[in-house]
Amino acid sequence: MIILKSSEEIRRLRRAGKLVADAHALVAEMIRPGVTTAELDEAVEQLIRKAGGIPTFKGYQGFPASICTSVDDEVIHGIPGSRRLEEGQIVSVDIGVTLDGFVGDSAWTYPVGAIAPDVQRLLQTTEEALYRGIEAARPGNRISDIGHAIQTWVERRGFSVVRDFVGHGVGREMHEEPQVPNFGPPGRGPRIKPGMCLAIEPMVTMGKHHVRILDDQWTAVTVDGSLAAHFEHTIIVTPDGPEILTRRE
Repeated sequence: MIILKSSEEIRRLRRAGKLVADAHALVAEMIRPGVTTAELDEAVEQLIRKAGGIPTFKGYQGFPASICTSVDDEVIHGIPGSRRLEEGQIVSVDIGVTLDGFVGDSAWTYPVGAIAPDVQRLLQTTEEALYRGIEAARPGNRISDIGHAIQTWVERRGFSVVRDFVGHGVGREMHEEPQVPNFGPPGRGPRIKPGMCLAIEPMVTMGKHHVRILDDQWTAVTVDGSLAAHFEHTIIVTPDGPEILTRRE
């Protein structure tokens, strides 16, 4: 069942989204060669808890950290640890916050120092695809119009869209209906309505779209070892179109 949010619930979702955006602003300041993914995790958790929030990911189905840090060919769900980031790498940081009973969720892929031009093009294409998908989240469209916009943009630029993981509804729970694939034909699925809160999150690779899960039972990597990017915003659908709740100032 798709839960349409009331004006009071949207107010709370905005607050959660703002805290997620603040956490990403902190990460953006910290990303540099030599920093460990555990240091990022600790700093974000401190920021969230100081603001009265809860790191949504920590303990979720046993996940051991507050954020996900996925480096290079890791697509999503990378576990922070002692790994030190190196010049030229990319790291996707996914952050979820529960504040006043509602969830905000956003991911961003950050360059570590200077990166190769083709890798920069991967990041740019994925970010652009995110905004193409958001633009399609308008009342009267259908859920599959979002994924079609994303897939079309990505594949025209020679990259691939991951199929194994998709976007989702957000609210009191991190994962609500509907699922929001990043691929597929247009004109299918539920009609988009004001009050829908959605996490739109294209995951894009430089090679094939196939992924596998590592022995830690969490980290998803590309089968062919190609680099991957992940960009995500939580949005609320208004009568006038989508409003991004996790945008940084």
